[in-house]
Amino acid sequence: MDNLFFYGTLRHAPLFELILGDAPAPFLGEAVLPGHEVLWAKGQGFPFLRRARGKSARGLLARGVNAEARVRLDFYELGFGYDVQEVTVLADGSFTAAEVYFPRPGLWQPGAPWALEDWVRDWWPLTRYAAAEAMSYFGELSGEEVARRFPMIQTRAASRVRAGLPAPAELRTDFGAEGVCSVAGRRPYANYFTLEEHDLSFRRFDGAMSEVVTRAGFVGGDAVTVLPYDPARDRVLVIEQFRFGPHLRGDPRPWVLEPIAGRIDAGESPEDCARREGREEAGLDLVALEPVAAYYPSPGAFTEFLYSFVAVADLPDAAAGVHGMDHEHEDIRTHVIGFERLMELVSTGEAGCGPLVLSALWLQQNRARLRGSG
Repeated sequence: MDNLFFYGTLRHAPLFELILGDAPAPFLGEAVLPGHEVLWAKGQGFPFLRRARGKSARGLLARGVNAEARVRLDFYELGFGYDVQEVTVLADGSFTAAEVYFPRPGLWQPGAPWALEDWVRDWWPLTRYAAAEAMSYFGELSGEEVARRFPMIQTRAASRVRAGLPAPAELRTDFGAEGVCSVAGRRPYANYFTLEEHDLSFRRFDGAMSEVVTRAGFVGGDAVTVLPYDPARDRVLVIEQFRFGPHLRGDPRPWVLEPIAGRIDAGESPEDCARREGREEAGLDLVALEPVAAYYPSPGAFTEFLYSFVAVADLPDAAAGVHGMDHEHEDIRTHVIGFERLMELVSTGEAGCGPLVLSALWLQQNRARLRGSG
């Protein structure tokens, strides 16, 4: 069968064109699928189709989908737990047989009724990057493997959206994206993170373009760090956990003292992430978040962008313990220490994590205000 009915995000022409790539586009026309409705998948950024007596799902009927287009569409859809089912849609005043990507029973929990314009406003800016990365694996990975990696693909996509937000450029040069010309790109590694290598030239300060050079970058998502502080007890909570980076460097003590930290999920704000990580890594309900800084910790080779906070929290002795998410194999020990002890650790270098040092110095400057005496 060469007819497909689209009820959700593939109705958005830019996404449909991105998925098809160079494959010939089929003829698209409006259609209705009786006895069904389109709902948000609860907690997700996309819709799903379910049977509903007396309702109708509006969408598009793609006629004459050729084999090249079909295999690309199947790659994008089927790996996420969808099956193809035959349906009968109403198009141009007559009923026509078509196929539809239908979610397996129990795959998603139903949310509110879905509307394309709402999705375009709230999710298309992220999806355009996520879908582009997903389709870049076409012919290399299975659809099921892409689906497994998709949460981190979305995290990287959300990072790209935030990177495009307005930012000051008063002292630094404002060349913009046109100041970089990428000649070729490669992705030698892709999983939880990706490694990208580009041959490129960039605009020099004298206005000329540089020679073509090769640069490699480690691509991850944005993250938050949060240092909980109890102004009444004048103490902080720091976490300790094994870190692969120090181990790989040859550090004989790769268990590192850090602030609470975590990657920002797609559709999540830095503040929401900070509160979630406070619960997951330390069992804390954070009262108020004080922004410390938003910054690239190592821009020479890493895309990671951090949002650091100090958070007002209640830190009794019982706040110390062992926490973490089992499914993420986390083993996190929390330490509750006095402010002066924190600054000793910074001075001796035992607190050797950049965001912890930065947050400690910020707290040193703002401690009196948080305690109500400044």
